[in-house]
Amino acid sequence: MHYAYPPRKSSNPPPFLPRSSRIPRIRRLHLRSIALFALAIIGLIWLFSSGSKHSKHRTISGKPPVVLVTVFDDRNDNSVYIKNIKENRMQYAEKHGYGTLLVKASDYDLNGSPSSWAKVVAMRHAITKYPDCKYMWYLDQNAFIMNPHLKVEDYVVGASNLEKNMLKDLPVVPPDSIIKTFSHLKGDDVEFVLSQDKEGLASGSFVIKNGEWAKFFLDTWFDPLYRSYNFQKAETHALEHIVQWHPTILSKLAIVPQRLINAYSSNDHGAQYKDGDIAVVFAHCSNTGDKSCAKEAERFSQQWRTSFSRA
Repeated sequence: MHYAYPPRKSSNPPPFLPRSSRIPRIRRLHLRSIALFALAIIGLIWLFSSGSKHSKHRTISGKPPVVLVTVFDDRNDNSVYIKNIKENRMQYAEKHGYGTLLVKASDYDLNGSPSSWAKVVAMRHAITKYPDCKYMWYLDQNAFIMNPHLKVEDYVVGASNLEKNMLKDLPVVPPDSIIKTFSHLKGDDVEFVLSQDKEGLASGSFVIKNGEWAKFFLDTWFDPLYRSYNFQKAETHALEHIVQWHPTILSKLAIVPQRLINAYSSNDHGAQYKDGDIAVVFAHCSNTGDKSCAKEAERFSQQWRTSFSRA
C-alpha cells in the first residue's frame, strides 16, 4: 500500500503573525502581585537605610559642656612640673564640670611623625571618650589656666562673644596671605576657634565644636599625605595649608585675638599675658636650661593656685 506524501511546504510562507494565545488573566495578576511586592521590599530597604544614615547624626547632649585636652611630652622628666600642670587642669575642670583627657604623646602610634602631631589624635580620642561633649579645648602642656572664673563655652565660643571678638577679613597667615577669614561669618556657624601669634597660626590653644564636622576636620588634618610633607613646624604648617586650601574648613574658622585663649608669657613671639586672661602659654620654652618650661612656670605657679583657692 502506498501512502500519500505530506503536502509540500510553500516556498512563499505567510508573514510572521503574533501568537494568538495571550497570557491568561490569572498569570497577569500574579506578575502584578510580584511587582508590587518587589516595590514594597525596595521601599522598606530605602526606608531603613535612610533611617540608619540619619541615626549616625546623633543629637549631642552637651554633657560635659567642655573636654580639656592636654598631651604631655615623654621627654620631659620633671615630675614636679608635670604634676603642677595636671593639678591645674584637674582643678579647672572640676570647678566647671568639664571632662579631661590628659595623655602622653607615646600613647599614640604616629608612624614616625613628630610627637607634636599627637594633639590631633588626642582631640579625636576625646570625641570617642566623650561623645556627648559640646566643645573640646586643646591646651599645650606648657601652659597654665589662670582665670578659674571664665567658662570656655561662654567666654570663648559663646555666639555673642564670638561675634564681637572674631577677626574678619583677616589674612589667615600673616602678614600677606591672600586667603582671608570670612567677613560674613556668624558666631553660630563657627566650629573651630584659634588665634595667631607673630609667626602665623598658633596651635597651642584652640577650641573645636564636637560633631560630624569636627571628625571630618581632624581626620583631614591628620591625613598621612600632610604628615609626609615634613613641614618645618609639622602639624602647625599643615594646619595653615589646609585652612587656606579647603573652603570647607575656612568657612567654619574664627580667628580671635591671641590673649583670648593663647596669651604668651613674654612678648617675644606674640601677645603677652595680662592679669585676667584665661591662660598663659610658655611659648618656645625648652625642657632644660635657663629657659626651661619649669623655670618659666615658676613665675605663674603661685598665682594660679591663689586664684583657684579664692574662686
